Amino acid sequence: MFKNILIPQDGSKHSRAALAYGTWLARKCDAKVIGLYVVDVVAMEGPFLHDLSGSLGFEPFLNFSTKMREILESKGQGILKEFTENCQREGVVYDSVQDFGIVANTICEKAKLADMVIMGRRGINIQFEYGLLGSTTEGVIRKCSKPVLIVSDEYKEVTKPLLAYDGSFTSSRAMHSAAEFVNTLKLPLTVITVSKDGNGEALLNDAREYFKPYDIQPQFVLLKGHAPQEIVKYYKEHDHDILFMGITSHSRIVEMVLGSTTEYVMRSVNGPVFLER
Repeated sequence: MFKNILIPQDGSKHSRAALAYGTWLARKCDAKVIGLYVVDVVAMEGPFLHDLSGSLGFEPFLNFSTKMREILESKGQGILKEFTENCQREGVVYDSVQDFGIVANTICEKAKLADMVIMGRRGINIQFEYGLLGSTTEGVIRKCSKPVLIVSDEYKEVTKPLLAYDGSFTSSRAMHSAAEFVNTLKLPLTVITVSKDGNGEALLNDAREYFKPYDIQPQFVLLKGHAPQEIVKYYKEHDHDILFMGITSHSRIVEMVLGSTTEYVMRSVNGPVFLER
């Protein structure tokens, strides 16, 4: 199960919700949470600052990135102090790290020594971002080698997990994570397969075989139709509060384009989504 949980922090409402989910899971799994604040090199060395320094023509402005780094490092210390105080109140084992680099890349690098990452859909710069996810969250989903739990900005204790299984490698990994999750937390589980070509029952039989060694009795449901819409519809109609799924892609380059099913589900489901690559 998950023993090292990486939780990027940026001071936003979404990252605080990620911490709430992380400390809840850490208590259930006897795990450690690691708070990570990344001093964003893009914020200091981005083209805007270089263009501005050139237009002003002031030699002292060349020191701007150094001053900016000091400001961001000080901000990070405050955010990690809040993280530490929260973990102490919740009584969980914790560690905190401040690093420097491109935020999404640094999170993925640190995740190599974690079992999972928990982060919010959007970050502190939500007013400057567009589309479904914050740019950092999207970058982590595309690149991270470990499972990522994406949460909304409000914490709610998980009680009714749902697994979407399609027989793919990534959904098989999601099935393993869902099995460990519900087995450890003593929760029920529903497994759904959406079929268009009649192979759905065979896939569900494979899932039934997989779960036999576990001390759980999932409910198995076969749905007909278009997978993205049917997954979201079932999730909402049956009041599920977390979805496990593999990242699907119709592109050969997963790092460049999220699969259509993943994208639609992430846009349509408000609760936490646990993603495996």
